Amino acid sequence: MSRTVRTFEATITNQQQVRDDLDQLGWAASKLWNVGRYYAHEQWDETGEIPDDGELKAELKGHERYTDLHSQSSQRVLEELAEAFNGWFSKRRNGDDRARPPGYRKNGDSHPRSTVSFKAAGFKHDAQFTRVRLSKGRNLKEHRSDFILCEYQTRPDVALTEWDIQQVRAVYKRDKWRLQFVCRTTIDPEPPGDEVAGVDLGICNFAAVSFGGESVLYPGGALKQDEYYFTKKKATCDDSSSREATRLDRKRTGRRTHFLHALSKVIVEECVERGVGALVVGDLGGIREDDENGEPRNWGDHGNLDLHGWAFDRFTTLLDYKAEAEGIDVELVSERDTSKLCSACLVLRSTNGSFRRSHGKIPSR
Repeated sequence: MSRTVRTFEATITNQQQVRDDLDQLGWAASKLWNVGRYYAHEQWDETGEIPDDGELKAELKGHERYTDLHSQSSQRVLEELAEAFNGWFSKRRNGDDRARPPGYRKNGDSHPRSTVSFKAAGFKHDAQFTRVRLSKGRNLKEHRSDFILCEYQTRPDVALTEWDIQQVRAVYKRDKWRLQFVCRTTIDPEPPGDEVAGVDLGICNFAAVSFGGESVLYPGGALKQDEYYFTKKKATCDDSSSREATRLDRKRTGRRTHFLHALSKVIVEECVERGVGALVVGDLGGIREDDENGEPRNWGDHGNLDLHGWAFDRFTTLLDYKAEAEGIDVELVSERDTSKLCSACLVLRSTNGSFRRSHGKIPSR
């Protein structure tokens, strides 16, 4: 038995009735982000340390911007801010000089509509009438109106009654508010078979999957071209936080996400068809770490750019949960000795090319 998490997006069918209230929450989330961003910057200047989400919550709990939203929604805004700062700090520590700290959410004198998250205490789902009640913060409650009632519609193949809804997010996309339902369920699928496949990640070929005696290559040229194209386009922007730069970042992220989703889906479908019960994936987690001299690893100008946009960790996450849903086990293994390792059966071969065990079946552990 294992738990799986999925996010389902829905359109809001009473958009006109709820838009103003959702706008208020979206702007409030941006303002709270900015308050937290200012506090974190002050702490960084004074102490050289980044406050974690616990400190941000404790410090800002009494701020009026905090009480514009439901307490759990405010907590999630500050958690995302802390995550963004930690991501930036990690990139800088690993030698990425182009990494920038999270910025303020502001376009001129206005604020963008930020995503607002509602945890269990902040929403109430009505499956019978396909609607969800979202709580407002104390400052935004009006007489007999302390919540927003959103009517929604999902894809025909999505039945939310079969899932345990953990969180609801109000997301502003393409000039409209949409809902995202983060759901969890328990699954226990039977594996498609007992064969083993090995996945080797790269740049020219994003993935090479070995099915015993046959390998299938999945080129990464489209992803590579996108990285070069959007990097050059963004370099022409006067300000890296301008509206145009933000638009380019979102478009690049969207295209990359689509590529990774599509590729992971195709690989898992191929594994199901071939009766694969286990996928062995090379763990590239240390590829951006410093070398033995403590210096950032230099892969050359083009190599560094490729590596910066090489979303192997994101891809592995997508591959893992898609494979899990089909009963396929995913195992990360060190890249050490990969030139000697059979990607299909996870067995080291000697210099004369012989194998210690036969190919094709799941090895003993």
